[in-house]
Amino acid sequence: MEPLWVIGLIGGLILLVLMVGTPLKPLRFAGHTLIKIMIGALFLFFLNAFGNSYGIHVPINFVTSAVSGILGVPGVAALVIIQMYLI
Repeated sequence: MEPLWVIGLIGGLILLVLMVGTPLKPLRFAGHTLIKIMIGALFLFFLNAFGNSYGIHVPINFVTSAVSGILGVPGVAALVIIQMYLI
């Protein structure tokens, strides 16, 4: 092959990778966020299961799952404090 064809082919492959790789990053971010929200719902499920004997119950919905999934254990603790003292 001529060097011009090789350079053109490599340049085209680089452009293809750049164009295909760019839309995948927002999808990856959305996927990670969705997984964290599902883990947050699991946190709340276990909190409700084990906290039932102590009178702790936090409803499981999208907002509480997002808070507990994104913030983790401090988010779950904040939801418990809000549920017990403010509501």
